[in-house]
Amino acid sequence: MTDDAKIEKKFWDALQSERFVMLALEGALGAAPRPMTAISEENGGPVWFFTSRDTDLVRNLTPGAAAYMTFSSKGHEIFATMRGEMTLSNDPDVIDRLWNPMIAAWFEGGREDPDLALLCMEPSDAEIWLAGKSLISGLKILLSSDAREAQKENVAHITY
Repeated sequence: MTDDAKIEKKFWDALQSERFVMLALEGALGAAPRPMTAISEENGGPVWFFTSRDTDLVRNLTPGAAAYMTFSSKGHEIFATMRGEMTLSNDPDVIDRLWNPMIAAWFEGGREDPDLALLCMEPSDAEIWLAGKSLISGLKILLSSDAREAQKENVAHITY
């Protein structure tokens, strides 16, 4: 497994367990990044988001809209920015598969709530950073004549 693949796996593992991201549409006026819960069933995506139809994300969504999400793990060991295409899905099979009590708490009408919107982000690329908190990483950076060069082994550029 390459270093990029190892970093990417750490990201997807962290996203699976922590799930909170900031999500936005690129270039959407008046639509600042919003905290959202990301659901991913497999590494590489897609990434799913349940939201209300009455949000800037849904109102400003156009076919094939470019979106991005940012992620920071709880321990600040992993940071990531991911870009991709966002679509409104509302596939009843996917809704049934992903539905859980945390989502149900937001929608009084359950899976059939008319306000329910399911967004799907198909990743196109990501940049993932490891904080390099380990003693070895710290020493490599401190002892290096070029700290930026030493940090490069903790950054992965992924294309999907």
